[in-house]
Amino acid sequence: MVGAGPVGLALAADLRGRGVEVEIVERRANADAGTRAIGIHSPVLARLEPSGATDALLARAVRIRRGEARADGRTLSAIRFDRLRARHPYVAALAQADTVEVLTSLCPPVHRGVGVTAVRDTGTEVRVRTAGARGEDERRAKVVVVAAGWAGRGLVYRPDAVRTHHYPDRYAMVDVQAPGDATALVHLERDGVVESFPLPGGKRRLVAWAGTSDVPDAAGFLRTALADRIGLDVDTAEASTFRVRRAVAPALRRGRVVVVGDAAHEVSPIGGQGMNLGLLDALTLSPLLAQWVRGPAPEDLARWERSRLASARHAARLAWLNTMLGRGASRAGHAARSAALRAVLRGPGGAVFTRAYAMGFDAAARRW
Repeated sequence: MVGAGPVGLALAADLRGRGVEVEIVERRANADAGTRAIGIHSPVLARLEPSGATDALLARAVRIRRGEARADGRTLSAIRFDRLRARHPYVAALAQADTVEVLTSLCPPVHRGVGVTAVRDTGTEVRVRTAGARGEDERRAKVVVVAAGWAGRGLVYRPDAVRTHHYPDRYAMVDVQAPGDATALVHLERDGVVESFPLPGGKRRLVAWAGTSDVPDAAGFLRTALADRIGLDVDTAEASTFRVRRAVAPALRRGRVVVVGDAAHEVSPIGGQGMNLGLLDALTLSPLLAQWVRGPAPEDLARWERSRLASARHAARLAWLNTMLGRGASRAGHAARSAALRAVLRGPGGAVFTRAYAMGFDAAARRW
């Protein structure tokens, strides 16, 4: 396994539960303490149950059973995750560092500070060249999974094989103590979206659209944006900014090398699809890998690949829509957008949107 982020760890934990020997190498010397991806959706929670991760994650998480889309101080529509016909009718929200800690506890030891420089499929095995504190080395495995994020893409794909679209949009983000209950709020304001998601410990993740130019003072921008758009005054000293991009690889498998997560596809985090998409890659691949290491490649690998690529393209389209809706607009455009969303979300479209946001249309959700 190349990569010890949430996707690689989830796959390793599931394989370990199936009795498969797994070796994990990770170029970073320390576990990632970031708090980027925070929401885990119902299909993922269900598929994490066999490894024992679900109960441990839920013990740390806030369960978001309801969301609201708002504009100009009015509620356009409620988003009811608690009405989903699913085993876990909510979104589990927790810091990514907590997700990593839980999954790490269920995995074999991670070999940290070990970078992979080359992956070569010989036809009967995969040879992995690594470099670390002890110098260069070569490891061998029957199958190798690359779950190293976008930085690991070059191990498998040619430089021009995965077309990447860079959105012009910038966002500012902060995790702070803020008032509110366990309701997720999406404020679709004229000057741009403000997302407010609950986290454990009375915190909230706040994200605001920052236009299409660089933001040299993230804290100052975010403090002003939150006050002007939704009337919220909080400490934004730890604010950061990010940009978004979209990429979907043409294939997820090359011989005995398989790619999952952001190494194969990236979608805008606005909408909370990216990590869940990668986790479903991994957790649907796991039973096939368990067969493969004990015999020939399963015939269902091709079906798995087609299904996961279709899911990635669907998630990319949904993320694109969320990004477009979150941009600033003219007065007339904002009014038209608010009226259209109110009409759609308060009708049958509300249930469809809720299911789509919760990854209910992903092929991996059909059995759960």
